[in-house]
Amino acid sequence: MQLVLQIITLIGSVAMLMYGMKVMSEGLQKMAGSKLSNVLGTMTTNRFSGVLTGAFITAAVQSSTATTVMTVSFVSAGILSLAQAISVIMGANIGTTFTAWIMVLGGSSFDMRLVVYATIVLAVALIYTKKNANLGDFLIGLALMLLGLTTLKINATEMQLDKIPAVHNFFNATSSWGYGSYFLYLLVGGILTFAVQSSAAIMAITMTLCSVGVLPIDMGISLVLGENIGTTITSNIVALSASVQARRAAMAHLVFNLFGVIWVLCVFRPMVGLVCEVWGVAFEPGVAPKNGVSPEVLSAILATFHTTFNVINTCILIGFIKLLEKLVIWIIPSKPEQKDIDSQLKFISGGLMSTSELSILQAWKEVHVFGIRTQRMVGMIHDLYSEQDDETFVKIYSRIEKYEGICDRMEYEIAQYLNQVADGRLSDQSKHEVHKMLRIVSELESVGDANYNLSRYIRHKHDHKVPYTEQQDKNVELMLYLLSGAEAKMVEALERGSISYDEFMEMTNMENEINNFRDELKNQNMQSITDKLYDYTVGVNYMDIILELEKMGDYIINVEEALYEHKHDK
Repeated sequence: MQLVLQIITLIGSVAMLMYGMKVMSEGLQKMAGSKLSNVLGTMTTNRFSGVLTGAFITAAVQSSTATTVMTVSFVSAGILSLAQAISVIMGANIGTTFTAWIMVLGGSSFDMRLVVYATIVLAVALIYTKKNANLGDFLIGLALMLLGLTTLKINATEMQLDKIPAVHNFFNATSSWGYGSYFLYLLVGGILTFAVQSSAAIMAITMTLCSVGVLPIDMGISLVLGENIGTTITSNIVALSASVQARRAAMAHLVFNLFGVIWVLCVFRPMVGLVCEVWGVAFEPGVAPKNGVSPEVLSAILATFHTTFNVINTCILIGFIKLLEKLVIWIIPSKPEQKDIDSQLKFISGGLMSTSELSILQAWKEVHVFGIRTQRMVGMIHDLYSEQDDETFVKIYSRIEKYEGICDRMEYEIAQYLNQVADGRLSDQSKHEVHKMLRIVSELESVGDANYNLSRYIRHKHDHKVPYTEQQDKNVELMLYLLSGAEAKMVEALERGSISYDEFMEMTNMENEINNFRDELKNQNMQSITDKLYDYTVGVNYMDIILELEKMGDYIINVEEALYEHKHDK
């Protein structure tokens, strides 16, 4: 019964560690808020800033997977080039080593339970009083992570793994094959990381086994190297449904880590010996450290090797990013037949990010893409109205019809995505952002519908040869010109995710101008019919177009209002 309890405690402590890191990561991102978006913008500067950005973000959100998946989606959208993405991924590998150092500190000889319970009390007070609730989320995540680490260490000590012959025999048997043992543990580390989807959890178990003296330090380091490979699989799976460039970025992550493992295996024992010497520990291949070496030092050796390996690997390859880019292009060549990218989501096609806060950043990018597509439709309407060739007219009309279907799908898929995001742990600001985006995508879909309705009215005019006067054509062209300007302003605002007071007032004036022009044209239309300048059926078709254009202006100003409110709600 005691053994069963210890096994359950082992599993529970690992689960607590993983959940604590997730909550802590979300809390950090909530505190970062919109600042995280500004940090992401530095990724496009150069390879060195890309590395620093990848390291910083990964250390902040405590998830190299989140950084890598986000980078893959940015490549898919064309925001980052493949070379820039590779530098960010290199930085993510460095940033993820920060997790190991947290574990070293959390597993020190000091009884962390005193700090843990005090932190939980403070966190709960912050959350329930709603004062700095985001900080409370971060603290409770940190407390759970440290409690998981502490429980894991205490449980391993109570299990006395170092005194169980079967455990000793197993590790002795699998650690006596020289480099064959290294390859075995490397493979095990990769498989376990892929299965658990958390390199942090496997790192914690590895540190625990090494610290109690049952796992030789070089075998533990082999497991760590395997974790580096296993963690790349997630981004490659996410990229399967993305663009060729996104798949190449994910493959670059795998190639980068594989290269590192290959060269470090060539100097494995000398490098392990050097790191052990730094910490004053005698290294003997395949043999667990002798008594007298503290568990904290053994954990620190693993963390030091992990950091040193990733830093050196980055320093080696940062000068060969272009070569690495060519290699992954050769591995994943472009296909002659490419799907129409306009029918696909660009940023959120790979599913939710690892945390809700990052997912919101992705969703805003997708909403901007939605706006661009509605802007294209306005341009198509202008072309359709002025086109006289029947064959070309049909092609433009078919494309508008296709885009209307795309808009419908985008509204549904983005809304569905945002609903999934809303199920996560969100700050009040983020909940507000989700609400605003849901409103905006609804209005953008209405813009798409208005464009399609316009195309139908214009097709009726074209097919039935409805004779417009020269003045009617000029009026429609002028209305289209006003709408194009309003649409362009809207897309610019969506790209920034905000709008100033002056810009909002300018948009309001444009909307008033469109409304006044519509009223003027309505009066002119009735007078022209009365004066027999054209018949009633021509006037009906003409006003259908004018009124639909005015409706589109209403939808556009609604988007601007949502953005303006969003800015002032922050």
